[in-house]
Amino acid sequence: MMKKIMLVLLVSIALLNCKKNKATSDCGSKICTEEFVSVMIKFVDNKGAGAEVKDFNVINQRTGKRITANSSISTSTTKGVFIVVDDQNKPDLSEQGDDLKITGTSVDTQQTKSVVVKVTGGKCACHISKISGADQVAFD
Repeated sequence: MMKKIMLVLLVSIALLNCKKNKATSDCGSKICTEEFVSVMIKFVDNKGAGAEVKDFNVINQRTGKRITANSSISTSTTKGVFIVVDDQNKPDLSEQGDDLKITGTSVDTQQTKSVVVKVTGGKCACHISKISGADQVAFD
């Protein structure tokens, strides 16, 4: 009998704690994966090899603000490859998708190229998602 009372008491305490710790959100209940999503772009030379780029920048065309990928790997470890945005930038993007203008200048030719990619996000999104746009920018 004492064991049953203890069990009921423990279950009651556990349920009360669950109710106290339940988060309220404008976004409703969502189940998101723990993966970390990023959108990358590669700049290549006229032979298709990774190009060294200076003045890399990303501008959200809706807001006019510069976007910087916040991930700890935001510096390129592969020549010509850059992280455009990542999941930490979700609040900076709209659920409908924003056009992001990506610009870079070739160190070798001094040529500047730009492309536009469309990426969704938003406060309630689990992850960012690329809708359209180039994966690669080629210098002449």
